[in-house]
Amino acid sequence: MNIEKEITSTLSRAKKTLSVAESCSGGLLGHRLTNIAGSSNYFYGGVIVYANSAKIKLLNVSPHLIKSHGAVSAPVAKKMAQGVRKLLGTDLGISITGIAGPSGGTKDKPVGLTYIAAASAREIICKEFHFKGSRLKIKTSATQAALKLLLKII
Repeated sequence: MNIEKEITSTLSRAKKTLSVAESCSGGLLGHRLTNIAGSSNYFYGGVIVYANSAKIKLLNVSPHLIKSHGAVSAPVAKKMAQGVRKLLGTDLGISITGIAGPSGGTKDKPVGLTYIAAASAREIICKEFHFKGSRLKIKTSATQAALKLLLKII
């Protein structure tokens, strides 16, 4: 069973709902989840918050948080996951923020740096990743890691 089918089965059995907040993955996570029949049982929707202003306006990420830590950071990823959960009223929220490249990286935050967070009412899990490869490879790796993290929080 592929991971998307496993998530569909697990969330449907648990009667849990999910929403996603995506930045660098640009909607790929939502795409992968909704490719599976039955995803409408648990998937409420998602937001693509590429611009910082969208993170602030839609997900209630503090401008101070972005200024002090950067949009690509664990605190922002956590707030995005909590924010989308609250925005769409779901049991679980998952977020991805990172630098897909090929430009945009710095010495401190290189291309491939990605933070993924999953939030429930009881906990928030956030992990840092350093993916390699093309823009599409980084986006695909990020969504795969997000799906694995989601299984841990269900």
